[in-house]
Amino acid sequence: MSMPVYRNYINGRWVNGSTMGVNQNPSDLDNPVGEYVRGSATDTTEAIEAADAAFPVWAESSVQRRADILDTVGSELLARKNELGLLLAREEGKTLPEAIGEVARAGQIFKFFAGEALRIGGEHLASVRVGVEVDITREPVGVVGIIAPWNFPIAIPAWKIAPALAYGNTVVFKPAELVPGCAWALADMLHRAGVPAGVFNMVMGSGRLVGNTIVNHPSVNAISFTGSVGVGRQIQEAATKRGAKVQLEMGGKNPLIVLDDADLDVAVNAAVNGAFFSTGQRCTASSRLIVQNGIYDRFMLAMQQRLSALKVGNAVLQGVDIGPVVDEKQLQTDLDYIRIAKEEGAKLVFGGDLVSQPTRGHFLQPALFTGEPGMRIAREEVFGPVAVAIRADSFEQAMQQANDTEFGLCAGICTQSLKYATQFKRRAQAGMVMVNLPTAGVDFHVPFGGRKGSSVGSREQGRYAAEFYTTVKTAYTAA
Repeated sequence: MSMPVYRNYINGRWVNGSTMGVNQNPSDLDNPVGEYVRGSATDTTEAIEAADAAFPVWAESSVQRRADILDTVGSELLARKNELGLLLAREEGKTLPEAIGEVARAGQIFKFFAGEALRIGGEHLASVRVGVEVDITREPVGVVGIIAPWNFPIAIPAWKIAPALAYGNTVVFKPAELVPGCAWALADMLHRAGVPAGVFNMVMGSGRLVGNTIVNHPSVNAISFTGSVGVGRQIQEAATKRGAKVQLEMGGKNPLIVLDDADLDVAVNAAVNGAFFSTGQRCTASSRLIVQNGIYDRFMLAMQQRLSALKVGNAVLQGVDIGPVVDEKQLQTDLDYIRIAKEEGAKLVFGGDLVSQPTRGHFLQPALFTGEPGMRIAREEVFGPVAVAIRADSFEQAMQQANDTEFGLCAGICTQSLKYATQFKRRAQAGMVMVNLPTAGVDFHVPFGGRKGSSVGSREQGRYAAEFYTTVKTAYTAA
């Protein structure tokens, strides 16, 4: 039986690519999602040129028109959240409830930025010179290249595309090769919502061809990227050389501190959710559990009991808590880190085995280790359902261990002490901090981003998105 074929979207038209690729279902390798074209460097250049040509008119378009288009897409996402959630679960492996929740979040993001399109602010100030007035306004930056990851295949594209369009930019969007289905559905919604030709373009394909063309093309004024540290640094270097604006989100090795006075149930729930839900495939995952000695033994026992009750399986089935790893390559990475941890002396206290299922897929039991702060499993991002617990003698030692990392995206603490919670929020070297909550999971209307090696450039989401997607102009007028 032939599969449906999905094409790229360039200059208002659906066009073929240079090659084809199968969108695999990590829960059931014998039941793929569909065939998606893969674009070439030439296709990408055509999309960039279309975006560049469309920019002057879109930049001066009515904010009401932009708001209406974004609101239409947001409404459709919310109306189709179950249908699109199933698509997301099939192509990425996120459990169906998580997938439906992600689609709903994408809808909320589009609706939020529909409102922001009507609220693009400025300032009118008096000059220090008599008879002179000053206006400060925000203007779009131009053509924005968006390179999105596979782990949030509709929410992350939404929180990049929606503000780009709201503030009057044009877009060339490259989704991750593993998850073209949600990207294609989003492009289809934007097309039917009335986005003018050239304003939004989507080119599916490889980073080598599509991504590199976006990063290096002189007409791309800004690049927003979420993905690996290595690729992010390459993009930063290339963009800096030609003066393009850049926004990078590149991962984390996020700590969750559990103090002696923590509510045990709260701490376990935060740790299991943060470390293992979404199969641990979140840059905000708390893969370092820093636990004070007085609660350590009770916490570890409760963690093992909780993990043993979780069901690993096909992402679309009811009652499944953890879906498959996204693909064979990532599964091998997870298994390699489990092997490395054992070789370095970490103790595997739960899981880490492949799980047999009725369908062929990439199923891995969550792995919980005990180890030391210097081990690779405690310092390098695994991006899978793998976490390590580390002992701490005191709050001070826990804080030192939490901050001892090249990353700085998220950090969490479980405590009933207002004193320690307050100190933690002030001293944690991270862009986002959580108290008695999982490190993963932030609202759509607030800024997202980190410090140190996790992030470069201004924050994503909420009103802070304007810092990246606009440029500030100061105008003087003599009365």
